[in-house]
Amino acid sequence: MIQGIDFDLKSVVLTNSSFGPEEIRQILRTVGRDYNAFSTLRDSVSELEGQSEERSPATNVRLGVCQFIMGNYSGAVQTLSAADGGALAHYYLGRSYFCMQDFDKAIEAFQSAQTAGYNKDDCQLGIIESLRSKGDSEQALQMLDNMFGPIESTANYLYQRGATIASLGGNPAEVVALYERAVEADPGHAGALFGLALENDRRGNDAMALQLYQNAAAVFPTHVGALLNLGLLHEDRGEYDRATHCYQRVLDSYPTEKRARMYMKDAQASGDMYYDEEEQKKRDRMSQVLSIPVTDFELSVRSRNCLQKMGIMTLGDLCRCSEQELLASKNFGETSLIEIRDMLRSKGLELGQMSNEKPSTPEVSYDTSGLSPDEQALLDRPIAELSLSVRARKCMVRLGISTIGELVRRTGDELLECKNFGVTSLNEVREKLTSYNLKLRGD
Repeated sequence: MIQGIDFDLKSVVLTNSSFGPEEIRQILRTVGRDYNAFSTLRDSVSELEGQSEERSPATNVRLGVCQFIMGNYSGAVQTLSAADGGALAHYYLGRSYFCMQDFDKAIEAFQSAQTAGYNKDDCQLGIIESLRSKGDSEQALQMLDNMFGPIESTANYLYQRGATIASLGGNPAEVVALYERAVEADPGHAGALFGLALENDRRGNDAMALQLYQNAAAVFPTHVGALLNLGLLHEDRGEYDRATHCYQRVLDSYPTEKRARMYMKDAQASGDMYYDEEEQKKRDRMSQVLSIPVTDFELSVRSRNCLQKMGIMTLGDLCRCSEQELLASKNFGETSLIEIRDMLRSKGLELGQMSNEKPSTPEVSYDTSGLSPDEQALLDRPIAELSLSVRARKCMVRLGISTIGELVRRTGDELLECKNFGVTSLNEVREKLTSYNLKLRGD
């Protein structure tokens, strides 16, 4: 059990003691100082989830906040919606909706939190970040301009102002200065650290970017982008074991994170890493579980018929389906959905956790002859407009590719010859080009 001087992580999660912003900060500090504490947090939350019939509304607040901290946003929304309706529940409901990119519901929840008595400035900054993320940066900046007093010198205000100005295409020097002031105010502000690291990464300041990403990674919960980019920098330095550790930390909280899973495979292949025997046993056991036929379970006739019509034969097939896909099936309602959820939970699984493994849609063929003026203009556009990942973008720089037209004149094999450009990056490039009805030469 992870235990601090006056803080017992498991006890705070599982007992009916006071639970508020200070206890939440202590949880974050504990896991940030020692990432091994994450397993204690995960096990404690799992134990609390198993107490479904005994949980009070106040206990649901504790559970919902911890689910949010661990990255289980949909679970947090479900739990907090059944909580006590207090300020803390509404605030973390807003943060959960924000992470699920449901920005309108996030704003509504932050407004409810403020009405219920949660810190006004924190709620306002939550609304501002939601507005910016949904594309209404002008209103976000106007709200920031209307905030006065001590809040203006806090890390979160300075970070939100910098991010908002950046989204409006403002002066990069001003943005960097705001991020730097935010880090001065709070050296552990993950957003500001990530923003500064990203700016240095873009300018090729790899040493500074590496340090800033490492500082961001020491904060919990860590910005996913910080861990992914830190992993990529470690790969560039040939530190494949450290890169793998970064990707694994992402997968600990977000098991279905597609980029982390793909980068993990690339890092393991590049470092010629072997799979730990115990880990291999775990994967083998999981493979056996996923291959269990759904007919082995006592399901209702309606559920069984619906799964049969959808061609779902095993638990693995179910894990590749989302709740929305099941509910879209005729005669499949909430009762059947609850039945399926309970069946999967009995095996430690959940709907949608393997949705990224579905077969991709066929790519559209492309003929380079007879281009219209608009199509030719598209080929002249800078490669930056494809919004490639850091790894793929660095490979474009190494290959001297600056426009989309220069990219489509390359073959997949030519791109694969570039250092650290693997199948994952190649698939990413192909996907980006497909969105413009373009393809690499020879595809």
